[in-house]
Amino acid sequence: MDRWRGRVALVTGASVGIGAAVAVELVRHGMKVVGCARDVAKIQKLAAECQSAGHPGVLVPFKCDLTKEEEILSMFAAIKEQQKGVDVCINNAGLGHPERLLNGKTGSWKNIIDVNVLALSICTREAYQSMKERNVDDGHIININSISGHQVIPAAEIHFYTASKYAVTALTEGLRQELRAENTHIRATSISPGLVVTEFVSRANNPDQVAGIYAAYKSLQAKDLASAVTYVLSAPPHVQVCDFSLIFSLFCFELSSLAF
Repeated sequence: MDRWRGRVALVTGASVGIGAAVAVELVRHGMKVVGCARDVAKIQKLAAECQSAGHPGVLVPFKCDLTKEEEILSMFAAIKEQQKGVDVCINNAGLGHPERLLNGKTGSWKNIIDVNVLALSICTREAYQSMKERNVDDGHIININSISGHQVIPAAEIHFYTASKYAVTALTEGLRQELRAENTHIRATSISPGLVVTEFVSRANNPDQVAGIYAAYKSLQAKDLASAVTYVLSAPPHVQVCDFSLIFSLFCFELSSLAF
């Protein structure tokens, strides 16, 4: 990670869970991390904790609603003005609503697409343009995907969410192909975790059911994803980790009404 020291990373959805863990870990490795979310107060608290801990990097909180393109563009403009640009983009922000295909709410479906697909694509485009205009040839774009982006789990409540994650799988591979065609060494990686102990699952499911799942199985922790990100970033320049999947033991249990 030494080559990333002092360089700039954007982490979306950095207020809680995986995003917060990734942001703190990158700061610990000496990066300048712009962490964005709608709830910027939580990121401000994280930034203060990083400073108190004496981490060599810095966490810069930024309030941004990723469902609004104008706010994303304003954020990238601010990063350009204040930090010169983005060298690493971690597209972590994501959400899921327990809406079935047969009777789900259109508004919920649109919200999933806005965050999981469109915001990811806009941030990817703007990050690449930032790298290109500064002749950054070793940048990295990492999409936090899901194992649901690789298999359709028999859980009706997450089928639309699953479709959005299949889109992330396709977008990451398409990005890799386009970067190769541009003869750049900028890398693209999809990290696909299984069940992770975060607020994400609790918000989308019955709290008692979630507690039961967490108690019965050894789930991934947010810090495991942070370690995966640093592993990917630490790969030698001639190595590209295209897809990194993390699952916990005994994963093949019934997921008929669990969203993640």
